[in-house]
Amino acid sequence: MSHIRGRFQKAADKSAAAFSASVSFDWRLYPHDIAGSIAHARMLAKQGIISQREAKTITNGLIEIGQEIEQGKLQPKAGLEDIHMTIEARLIEKVGEVGGKLHTARSRNDQVALDMRLFAKEAITDTLLGLKKFQQALISLAEANRKVIIPGYTHLQRAQPVLLAHHLLAYFEMLQRDIDRFIDCLERTDVLPLGSGALAGVAYDTDREFLAQELGFSQISRNSMDAVSDRDFLIEYEAAASICMMHLSRLAEEMILWSSAEFNFIELDDAYTTGSSIMPQKKNPDIAELVRGKTGRVYGNLMALLTTMKGLPLSYNRDLQEDKEGFFDCVDTLLASLEVFAGMISTARIKAENTKLAAGQGYILATDLADYLVKKGEAFRTAHDIVARLVSYAIEKGKNFSDLKLTEYKKFSPLFGDDVLSVTVESSLAARSSLGGSSPKRVTAALAKAKKTMSL
Repeated sequence: MSHIRGRFQKAADKSAAAFSASVSFDWRLYPHDIAGSIAHARMLAKQGIISQREAKTITNGLIEIGQEIEQGKLQPKAGLEDIHMTIEARLIEKVGEVGGKLHTARSRNDQVALDMRLFAKEAITDTLLGLKKFQQALISLAEANRKVIIPGYTHLQRAQPVLLAHHLLAYFEMLQRDIDRFIDCLERTDVLPLGSGALAGVAYDTDREFLAQELGFSQISRNSMDAVSDRDFLIEYEAAASICMMHLSRLAEEMILWSSAEFNFIELDDAYTTGSSIMPQKKNPDIAELVRGKTGRVYGNLMALLTTMKGLPLSYNRDLQEDKEGFFDCVDTLLASLEVFAGMISTARIKAENTKLAAGQGYILATDLADYLVKKGEAFRTAHDIVARLVSYAIEKGKNFSDLKLTEYKKFSPLFGDDVLSVTVESSLAARSSLGGSSPKRVTAALAKAKKTMSL
């Protein structure tokens, strides 16, 4: 429904024009559209397709248009359906007929694909910075609480004691995989589509290598039809963002649980919590809850784009206009979540006394007692059964392992000796010294490695 009517005898229906317009959301592409247009004008002049004077006039006009947009002097206009047509119309208005030469050897199809790739490259760079900032927050919290012991859980049941730092570094590893995914995504995003035309290439002697150099692309698309209709790079970003938000959501859930009175392991800073409209005592972990909630929103954007793409024949179809709103929202949501979560983690206060107390309860040393018997010569499955019966006995008597006397231990196995009383949370931690384990020595090494990773 462009302002270029050409062969059409009737004006676009107002509702149809409004329905097809994208300027309300693709306006944010203006710096990328201008950068692409400047590079294109320079290439046209270099190849002798337009004169150097014409290229300079066009370039100066585009620079001025960028300034007008930044200063709020140029706003979306009715009848100009997208940012690309808005800029072109304003250019012709400013510099005259020569402005119409800018679109030589270019289609809106490869122009839009270029703008989205430039935007996505920038988004990936910002995302990587956000991920590293979050990683640094995790390292700082881990280092500040490197001796803090917490219960490790499976099935949300107390399982074995671990260091809090070990727990936090698990998320560091998740984020590192996220970083790797976005770096990998960048490789396929960093492909120049400009020069593909509408779908079949262009009938001019263009220099795509020059364009790639001007715009900072390391690769050039090899097939014009694929170049204008490919949105894999956006899907990849949204898929990586979905995995990353899943990681944030898991940690958000733990922050929510740990800050509850039932756990009471942490206190979130006032700046990242809210009160209740009716209950004065409440301190709600709203930021963590919102990150958890926004995860579904990012998933939705991924599924929407996958669904849009699944039935499209080659090459360009107007359905592809639907790639933008969801992608912009995905980027904005992920970047905001990373930033706010880094702040929330950095200011959280760990209640070490409560975490250690919890780590000593719930028969959390049962595996260590089984390992104790194995080291005395018992088969593990037999040792497992012995300790399971010991746990049942302790529950029946209302005792913890630390309350049991040696005579009670010996009722279940003669292999129990005086040294069983030295099985403690601390000894349990020290014993987990395998590579990747939670012993203080291993965690110290893991922290050092994480810091080294951050410095690369």
